[in-house]
Amino acid sequence: MTLFLGLGIAGIVLLALSLVLDGVLEGLLDGVGALDGVFDGVLSLPVIAGFVSMLGFGGALVLGTTGLGAGAATAVGTGAGAGAGWLTWRLSRALMRDDSSRAPRGADLVGSTGRVVTAIPADGYGEVLLHQAGQPVKLAARSQVAVARGGEVWVEETLSPTSVAVRPVER
Repeated sequence: MTLFLGLGIAGIVLLALSLVLDGVLEGLLDGVGALDGVFDGVLSLPVIAGFVSMLGFGGALVLGTTGLGAGAATAVGTGAGAGAGWLTWRLSRALMRDDSSRAPRGADLVGSTGRVVTAIPADGYGEVLLHQAGQPVKLAARSQVAVARGGEVWVEETLSPTSVAVRPVER
């Protein structure tokens, strides 16, 4: 029974370490070409931790609650461990595939409105505050006409990753 409980606890500790030290083992073995990708997927640390902990706790449960011996407890624990490892592998694959949205780009600002925070002289640069993906973004802004501080502007094009061409919004 002690061996099975020890395996269960070791699996929990391994799971905690895999969560805290995510990617460290993979990073240590990056230079070894033969091991590239070995610790991804089925042999990832969370999958191994799930298998070991369920092997231990499942075996301890069978050993403690039934009159069956260590062989039967090992068989049931191995089955439970395989199920937990498979479930962990499937869940981690689903999480890794989660691609809810793409990262916003500068071109996404074209057509949006913003406010001038530093006045823009005619054919000169000032600063505007825009909202991109729900986050405020302060960029340099160029306009053909002067725009006072606090004025509302319309983004016409992206000049660089940090600057845009704007025109005042006419009301």
